Amino acid sequence: MWIEWTLALRFLREGRIQSVLILVGIAVGVAVIVFLTALITGLQYNIIERTLGTQAHIKVEAPDEVNRILPGAANVVQLVLETKRAQRLRSINNWQQVRDALDVLPEVTAVSPIISGPAFARRGEAIKSVALVGIDVDRYTRIIPLQEDIIDGHLRVGAGDAVIGSQLARDLGAGVGDKLRLDAGAGRGSIINIAGIFELGVRELDARYVYLDMKQAQSLLNLPGAATVIDVTVRDIFGANEVAARIAGLTGLKAESWMQTNSQLMNALDSQRLSTQMISFFVAISVALGIASVLFVSVIQRTREIGILRAMGITRQQMLRVFLVQGGVFGLLGSLAGGLAGSGMVWVFNDFGPKLFYIPVNPMLLVASSLLATVTGIISAAVPARRAARMDPVQAIRNV
Repeated sequence: MWIEWTLALRFLREGRIQSVLILVGIAVGVAVIVFLTALITGLQYNIIERTLGTQAHIKVEAPDEVNRILPGAANVVQLVLETKRAQRLRSINNWQQVRDALDVLPEVTAVSPIISGPAFARRGEAIKSVALVGIDVDRYTRIIPLQEDIIDGHLRVGAGDAVIGSQLARDLGAGVGDKLRLDAGAGRGSIINIAGIFELGVRELDARYVYLDMKQAQSLLNLPGAATVIDVTVRDIFGANEVAARIAGLTGLKAESWMQTNSQLMNALDSQRLSTQMISFFVAISVALGIASVLFVSVIQRTREIGILRAMGITRQQMLRVFLVQGGVFGLLGSLAGGLAGSGMVWVFNDFGPKLFYIPVNPMLLVASSLLATVTGIISAAVPARRAARMDPVQAIRNV
């Protein structure tokens, strides 16, 4: 391969302006791929982090109640007019055993039973519909870092204490240390002390959630010893569907992943990913066409040299490899320059941009872009390389 490398590099040096222009074109294309891929990846990560910062990866609940229809007698046509059964608030059967079983699953990182139900919050003449959420603080904060979202007071529930959302506090004109009456209906009510105020960043949650300990919520909702939901987080967030299906199969309960409850978000993420792939594909095509056109011109310009080299004993395979090496060198050098340029663009965005979110740069992205550009360069060089290899040395020298 020494002869092929020597000839390839000499051809590149002789056509410096062409070589520089195609290298700049490849570098721009690779920089666009690196920056856009990093940008979309960072945006998706930011969106997912914000979404999952206020919810579990998987919610496990009791299965829906359904009507049981008695079968008709033999040879009797039965017409049934069925109304779907209303779903009442109820506990997961044997939820402690279910919790312990989920704790040992290798895919699961945290498990938190909660009891949740509707109620009204009253303060003076003001009244708001709220969602009571009874939690085990130690377990719940492994799933939702609620302690990081406390903007006033402390995360303290139990013994008559509770924490409420910032929007609910504004609507009721309440602050830390104030009293709040909770009414869960059927004469069940309680007066709580506001120990803290949180802000999750989601207006609906900040306007409705009231966190209590599990015993307070069980008493208000008339479900002693109950848990209505078990929240679960998993190691691979994009494998939540498979883990949810496994949990449903193991427990017989209804398990729904965040990917199912946020189907519109997943569609948007898939669309972003597809658009990035399409852009990368067309950039790669433009790079390939640029390399191929430059090498075609090189073959035409060096017809006489190619004929002389063939007459001196250079084989067709060696001549083929000369131009393939040129294509690979174009791709490799252009991708290295483009990778540095793309990383620089990411750095500028992170340090001097609008600070909307942080863009991480995966080193594997730079490696993959370099490999893609190098392979593209070799493939795009194949056609002009074959033309050069097929030249008849006598015809090449005579026609120039």
